[in-house]
Amino acid sequence: MKSFFDLRGQLVRLAFGENPFPQEPKHVFVLCRYRDRWLLTDHKKRGWEFPGGKIEAGEDAKDAAVREVYEETGGVVDRLVPIGQYQVFDEREAFVKKIFFATIREIRQRPHYHETNGPLLVDEETLVKPLNDRFSFLMRDSVVAESIRYLKENRLPDILSPEGSENGKG
Repeated sequence: MKSFFDLRGQLVRLAFGENPFPQEPKHVFVLCRYRDRWLLTDHKKRGWEFPGGKIEAGEDAKDAAVREVYEETGGVVDRLVPIGQYQVFDEREAFVKKIFFATIREIRQRPHYHETNGPLLVDEETLVKPLNDRFSFLMRDSVVAESIRYLKENRLPDILSPEGSENGKG
């Protein structure tokens, strides 16, 4: 488990695995891959970030992840894999976000993208250097970098890609 302070000064604990925290997640954060690029959304207030949001009543984390990706980017999830969780301690409470990795089958045009300006595709070089103001504060702490490292160590982008050993089927 890794601990650090985010850009807002809040303590964050990050762990990989199915359910590393006893607390149920209230939010999802989805690292999305479309072909050879990363699929982000352009949040109207925060800037570029991976899709994510609150788990709604009657919804499980996987359903929320699929819904949030579609609502914010038009992305249709092909494969979805839980990779970890992170716990944030803000001034009121501690809450947990479940982290997923998703491969995207297609990106559909939508009449609106809720609180975002829609999809944005970026290459790996752009993603791993999110130090400019276009990126949301959510993208500038250790969660994204550590998650990308975890994905590479476990070869998930290669294994789950259409060109990978499982041909994107499953």
